[in-house]
Amino acid sequence: MSYLEKLLQGVEVEWKALGEITNVLRGRRLTRESLSNSEKYPVFHGGLEPLGYYSLSNRPANSVMIINVGASAGTVGYSSVDFWSSDGCYSIEHSDELNNKFLYYFLLGEQHFLKSRVRKAGIPTLDAFVIEKLQISIPCPDNPKKSLEIQKEIVRILDTFTELTAELTAELTARKKQYNYYREALLRFEEGEVAWKTLESLSENLDSMRKPVTSGLREVGNIPYYGASGIVDYVKDYIFDGDFLLVSEDGANLIARNTPIAFSISGKSWVNNHAHVLKFNTYADRRFVEYYLNSIDLTPFISGAAQPKLNQKNLNSIKIPNPSPEEKEHIVSILDKFDTLTTSISEGLPKEIELRKKQYEYYRDLLLTFPKNNITS
Repeated sequence: MSYLEKLLQGVEVEWKALGEITNVLRGRRLTRESLSNSEKYPVFHGGLEPLGYYSLSNRPANSVMIINVGASAGTVGYSSVDFWSSDGCYSIEHSDELNNKFLYYFLLGEQHFLKSRVRKAGIPTLDAFVIEKLQISIPCPDNPKKSLEIQKEIVRILDTFTELTAELTAELTARKKQYNYYREALLRFEEGEVAWKTLESLSENLDSMRKPVTSGLREVGNIPYYGASGIVDYVKDYIFDGDFLLVSEDGANLIARNTPIAFSISGKSWVNNHAHVLKFNTYADRRFVEYYLNSIDLTPFISGAAQPKLNQKNLNSIKIPNPSPEEKEHIVSILDKFDTLTTSISEGLPKEIELRKKQYEYYRDLLLTFPKNNITS
């Protein structure tokens, strides 16, 4: 028998409406003039980021809060310090029957439901009665001391997963900074240090082979259909087979750079006319250009204000540093390691974080949803 099975074995559970065992408290609005970053207590209104700070608090530390107005209505939060709850933020009154962190984890599992009950007319608003009617399971209702012990142990388990995810996220942030540092250092060359060549001389442009197909005419299959920022669909046939570099030809992302504008593809593929298709002699050549294009400002090569466009002529004219093949391979090898670590969803930190999140959600559901045959009312 596992530890979790032992923890929950034979536990009687009573389901109660949240409003029966605690109160949903509406906060009190403060004027902006009364807020200051020099004061002690954070003020929460329509989001989990403090609106400002105030000299007094109206809610104690370790309280659960739920945003009740605006775009974030229905979002569940937890404050480990005393704070001021404005009228855009409900807080849940401490209860002798509930561990506050246990309640927080329970409400996180109900967050999707809470958001679905937000009134959309005018200013989005979540009514208090929606929260009050939520049914929460109380273990060992006839033994308050044991009930709180079980709740505390459940919190300890879930805290462990939460803290591990936070540590991995912090590690990912640090590695991304490190990646950016090395990318800048490795891809910047002094005048005369290396030869520079136009992109046209380093690659073969295959734009003439592209073929756009409207969504209504695409035959569904397993071949990726690429556009300016990546895969947009899967189709039955292909027009390319091999390793290529795609570069965004148009779209707002050329300016915003929310996703890479240059990205490598391999295998069978179909590419529409929103991405340039470049072929290189070696892996190192292709990846070096990919890293370089994603690291520089391309604004001088982009035309059009309303509809940004990187046309083929301007793309071909971009000058690329061209170090020796050995140095290029060395640079690509280093940047590949950082790229895998920080962006790969199959083997890097993002995969590890995603796995931990799924593990946390699995245990949260397991620990907060007791077996039905244990329910007494």
